[in-house]
Amino acid sequence: MNHFITLENLDLSLIEELIDDAISFKKKKAFPNLSNRYVSNLFFENSTRTKLSFEMAEKKTGMEIIYFDAESSSVKKGETLYDTVKTLNSIGVECFVIRHMQDRFYDDLITKIDVPIINAGDGCGDHPTQSLLDLVTIYEEFGTFKDLNIVIVGDVIHSRVAHSDAKILKRLGSSITFATPDFWRDSSMTMGTYTSLDSAIQNADVVMLLRNQNERHSKQYDEKNFLDLYGLTKQRANQMKSSAIIMHPAPINRNVEIDGDLIESPQSRIFTQMTNGVFARITVLNYVFNS
Repeated sequence: MNHFITLENLDLSLIEELIDDAISFKKKKAFPNLSNRYVSNLFFENSTRTKLSFEMAEKKTGMEIIYFDAESSSVKKGETLYDTVKTLNSIGVECFVIRHMQDRFYDDLITKIDVPIINAGDGCGDHPTQSLLDLVTIYEEFGTFKDLNIVIVGDVIHSRVAHSDAKILKRLGSSITFATPDFWRDSSMTMGTYTSLDSAIQNADVVMLLRNQNERHSKQYDEKNFLDLYGLTKQRANQMKSSAIIMHPAPINRNVEIDGDLIESPQSRIFTQMTNGVFARITVLNYVFNS
């Protein structure tokens, strides 16, 4: 039994194995058998892609889903996350996929709950399954991570995707550049350099855009002019190498961080990321039960 809470504590050889497994599941359409295993997806923040791709992965592996709705649960009566998880575990749930607004919500759970905990996003901290699907997408495209120029664009300080992806891609040998307004810089993110998108775009192999996380902002910014000042416009995209790709974890603020016409352009891999999310999460479910 394994937890899956961050990629930081995993050896690179294991991460490479997980990438290979996800690609294999995608190609062969043959999935591990997890029938008669009971899983519950506890999402305390809104989600479309992560939640539903986990559900698809669970159904493809034959798992039984015990549905949970935070808005109609005893959480509204003051029940703690631990007590919610302990309750569901007591009635037979064998695995928890959890998204929570608290950074490192899992610290208390993994010492007290003896079933797999999968981190589906913790506050502004980490998003390991998104990172895995991003790695799968990049590896499918380039066959390597070494010496790739990865430009991460936008709301770095609030983005668990930026935190997860930058750390693992640096470990795998990529060069990281952050292109973000000064007010969204994160001083703890020392694995890359900061510059403007105009300066970084020509050498980028991957332009990884981030959603502007308005729900986490304490100060307002000029959204009307954000695309022209900081986002991926068609003019900036024209400066990209022909081999470069565009990524975004979604949901997308169209015409804010990216010009709407680029979302399904030939260089975009945004919907490929979503497809790969199912196979990455099948891989994670197999890992926590069978490794």
